[in-house]
Amino acid sequence: MSRYPKLSFDGVRTYRIQERLSKVKVSEFGRVPGRRTTLEEFLQFLPDILVAKDFKEFVGRYREALREGSMILWMMGAHVIKVGLSPVINELIRRHGIRHLAMNGAGVIHDVEVAMWGVTSEDVAAALQDGSFGMARETAEFINQTLAANKGNNKGYGEVIGERLIRENAPNLHLSILATCVEQGVPVSVHPALGTEIVHQHPNLDGAAFGEKALLDFQLFSYSLTRLKKGSIVVNAGSAVILPEVFLKALTVVRNLKYPAYDFYTAVFDMIRHYRPTVNVMQRPTLGGGKGYYFVGHHEIMVPLLAGLILD
Repeated sequence: MSRYPKLSFDGVRTYRIQERLSKVKVSEFGRVPGRRTTLEEFLQFLPDILVAKDFKEFVGRYREALREGSMILWMMGAHVIKVGLSPVINELIRRHGIRHLAMNGAGVIHDVEVAMWGVTSEDVAAALQDGSFGMARETAEFINQTLAANKGNNKGYGEVIGERLIRENAPNLHLSILATCVEQGVPVSVHPALGTEIVHQHPNLDGAAFGEKALLDFQLFSYSLTRLKKGSIVVNAGSAVILPEVFLKALTVVRNLKYPAYDFYTAVFDMIRHYRPTVNVMQRPTLGGGKGYYFVGHHEIMVPLLAGLILD
């Protein structure tokens, strides 16, 4: 006989499982796609559970925005270009799947290098050891001299770089996102941060021109936010800090000026969850209506998947 008393379960109350509220039903389960499964079938084969359910829902909302001609605004980190997705982004632009594209300053660097010289993304760890990181002469000359040459006009950062790539008939012009936006008449804005990009390390940077062009693009971005309405789409792909912060400030200005920028849908696509995209893109902007989503996965897989489901 044990010296320790035990609780008897004899009086426990039970109920029938049919009476219980269950969060998962077999009708929501997924199915195995085949090798010849279309993207549309693949989407339907996903389970109606958690993020898969969110993804199907977001694709539906994106398609509706396309049909209705609503604003579809993309904010994009440079990594999207580095993993080879410029052709995908350009096709989205050409087929009205992106109606404003915003990028950080690093995105411009990769876009220019790809278009002009067909290579980008140096080995930072190795080059940092001898102080050669970011010291490529041609990249800084192209970007900094273009900004300086346009000082005083009303064209923004993205517009003047895209125009020069077109004017010089860059060898890989078809891969330039900036040039594609200019050619298609899609607003493109660049949101740099002084000291964060390699072109700022060079003596040919004109600070006044740099600041002027950045401010003009902030105003351009803010104008596109005035077109947000019920059903509009905002995507943040791969920017962990800069663009979520820019978005929050621009949205504040737009709402302060009494534009009805509410009831839209936001989605973050990134490889891990970050604080600022979560609160500044997914949560805070949609508190008064709409909905935010967060999809974790590698850009080189998730962005083509989304584009294929949107553009077909």
